[in-house]
Amino acid sequence: QLQLVESGGGLVQPGGSLRLSCVASGFTLNAYIMGWRRQAPGKEGEGVSCVSVGGSNTNYADSVKGRFTISRDNARNTVYLQMNSLKSEDTAIYYCAAFMNFGRCVSGGSPAYWGQGTQVTVSS
Repeated sequence: QLQLVESGGGLVQPGGSLRLSCVASGFTLNAYIMGWRRQAPGKEGEGVSCVSVGGSNTNYADSVKGRFTISRDNARNTVYLQMNSLKSEDTAIYYCAAFMNFGRCVSGGSPAYWGQGTQVTVSS
């Protein structure tokens, strides 16, 4: 079964940190561009970040630049999103996704695979 499984979400106070993980099963991540997207209640989905196959090329939404860091460990078939200095507006369901090319990830195109999402809530 081909799937992406996210973990690491939860409730955190403003200014806090969380590290999201996304593990692939049934396929190898090193064939794909990986990205994180989020969906907040009542808002359109937003692309958060993308990372190239080798990890050297990354892209971030303006809203998270300087606070979030995407990385990947192809040997572990895992992609990460380190989130620091969290704000209430970061509250959303975070999804990881696998894309066939970097442009599709950045532009919000359709991914090859989606995860089921993990809830991040930033609140005092």
